[in-house]
Amino acid sequence: MEDTTSRMADLKPLFYPDSLAVIGASREAGSVGQSVFANIIRNGYTGIAYPVNLRAKSILGVKCYPSILDVTDPLELAVIVTPSRTVPEVLRQCGQKGVKGAIVISAGFKEVRGEGVELERMVAKTARREGIRLLGPNCLGLINTDPRISLNASFASTMPREGNIAFLSQSGALCTAILDYAKGKNIGFSKFVSMGNKADVDENDLLIMLGQDPNTDVILMYLEELKEGHRFIRIARDITGELETSKPILAIKSGRTTAGIEAALSHTGALAGSDEAYDAVFAQSGVLRVESIEELFDYAVSFANQPLPRGRRVAIVTNAGGPGIMATDAVVRSGLELASFSKDTAEALRMGLPPAASVHNPVDLIGDAQHDRYEVALSAAYADENVDSIVVILTPQAMTDIEEIARVAVKYASRGEKPVFTCFMGIVDVSRGVKILEKNGVPHFAFPEASARSLAAMYEYWDWLSRPRTQVKSFSVDREKVKEIIARARRDKRRFLPEVEALEVLDAYGFPLPKYRLARTKDEATSVAEEIGYPVVLKVASPDIVHKVDVGGIRLGLESGNEVRQAFEEIVEAVSGARPDAEVWGVNVQEMVKGGKETIIGMKRDPKFGPLLMFGLGGIYVEAYGDVTFRLAPIRELSAYGMIGSIKASKILSGFRGEDPSDTDALAECLQRLSQLVTDFPVIQELDVNPLTVFEKGRGAKALDARIAIGI
Repeated sequence: MEDTTSRMADLKPLFYPDSLAVIGASREAGSVGQSVFANIIRNGYTGIAYPVNLRAKSILGVKCYPSILDVTDPLELAVIVTPSRTVPEVLRQCGQKGVKGAIVISAGFKEVRGEGVELERMVAKTARREGIRLLGPNCLGLINTDPRISLNASFASTMPREGNIAFLSQSGALCTAILDYAKGKNIGFSKFVSMGNKADVDENDLLIMLGQDPNTDVILMYLEELKEGHRFIRIARDITGELETSKPILAIKSGRTTAGIEAALSHTGALAGSDEAYDAVFAQSGVLRVESIEELFDYAVSFANQPLPRGRRVAIVTNAGGPGIMATDAVVRSGLELASFSKDTAEALRMGLPPAASVHNPVDLIGDAQHDRYEVALSAAYADENVDSIVVILTPQAMTDIEEIARVAVKYASRGEKPVFTCFMGIVDVSRGVKILEKNGVPHFAFPEASARSLAAMYEYWDWLSRPRTQVKSFSVDREKVKEIIARARRDKRRFLPEVEALEVLDAYGFPLPKYRLARTKDEATSVAEEIGYPVVLKVASPDIVHKVDVGGIRLGLESGNEVRQAFEEIVEAVSGARPDAEVWGVNVQEMVKGGKETIIGMKRDPKFGPLLMFGLGGIYVEAYGDVTFRLAPIRELSAYGMIGSIKASKILSGFRGEDPSDTDALAECLQRLSQLVTDFPVIQELDVNPLTVFEKGRGAKALDARIAIGI
């Protein structure tokens, strides 16, 4: 992992300070300044805390100092709760005192825009100059439950219990709700951090620290924006799959909709970026994106307490047929599958259960089942090598010994070889059993659908850990040719490269192309067509026309010289009528390619993250169906195949209903060549190859049309 040692050392004063000062501590009950100081001294902080207030003599019985410079002992951390305009000067004094870490809880910076933006720049500049790592501003603070420090440097109303889950959030208010929710669910945390506006310390710095934190096994994130997408990918990929002890990262990224993006803008004052880019970032870094807070903690508790499933095969044990069917549907919908029991398992179930019980999966113990039947079913399913995970469902009946059944579930969940999830349906009647499950760290869900989603997330992470490792390929290409083409277009102040130039660019980077050539007259077009061989296609060549179909600029399936001459005249006439101002170079005469399936590859340069590659179903259907996927360039070989496999139409490409599978190797190579092209030439702003026709396995692909937009 990049710069791990120095980054962790930089953040130590924030998380493990031997001494700290709360600047802006207050005697006023209910104030932020008093709440922060009270949380520090009342929650077992093992260091020394100093309140700083210009007018107060003491706060909560602790001697107060008018300035941080009046504290005679060394200080490592400053928690700042003063008006925003005073913060730069306070930081300057902190630097003079030798403070190495600061948490700026104060608001009134870039989130309010206007003068707040410049004020935040001053704060960041001052912190850098003084050598202070700064968390915030505009944040709730941080909590470190490690008993060696027991630090609650926040104004949250509660101190969470110690746990192995870390939580990072860009929203301070959300943090307070999360803490309350977690308290009710008996969920503990290792670290709990409100990042605020991220003027200095950001999610990347914190991830490096948490990746090495022995107290953290699962990392949760609420994000409104990322500062450095490519760096995030490198760091997160290390944490989720390359460290000796890998850790899952679960993230909620708000701002999927336009309205959500606007809300994010007003909340943090930061650009939210395109949602497609975030999907790509998470996919390439092994981060699991979740859709709700409830889902986030369902997954977190599962990852924190149970081993990963090594396959998709799920066994369901239930005392009610209806919930068993619901669980079966949920398992299949989540991309998992029902396990097929071995003969030994079926025989063990048949011998240990009453005749009315079902010994197939799902195992229906019937309504009067007590803990002894659950013991038989769990023992058999757990021992079966065809079973990767188990979901235990209970509906409360008059005779159900709920607490004993919970203890049976705990017995098998604590073995640590296969994940065991529970679904005790209800609230009041099952509450005694649920308390036993939660106390022993057994994931519990109110309904089967949530258990299936959580298992699917765990299997997705296992699949990520088990993936083959590949690198970014580098192809032999003709960069100089592309430089010349782009330079010519920029001299002419053209933003778009006509198709003939775009195809030249692709040719220079080794894309498979049909035979083609520019013809400026109808006689030349006929001559070119005869060289290529009929049938051919004619397409208008113009630097001013992007969408050729809209101006009547295409003719297909031309079989003779006469048809070519006539088509040439028709195209010129149609284009001059539709776009009399357009400069026409002639027509592109191109080999007519038959067969294959149409796909699209492309790129748009995201202002925040750079080149964002796209793959999907091509031709006229790309906009109608929107069946596309994205990755940030440069991509590794596995990412290219991942893009192909992640669209809904991938079944069509893999061979559907007896059709031959398509040449996905050729598609993957084209995606990697595109990745190299747009990485080599940042001047390319947009690029579409549509259609990229792919043929049967072993027959390759051909880029039939292309459009490139450049920056002038």
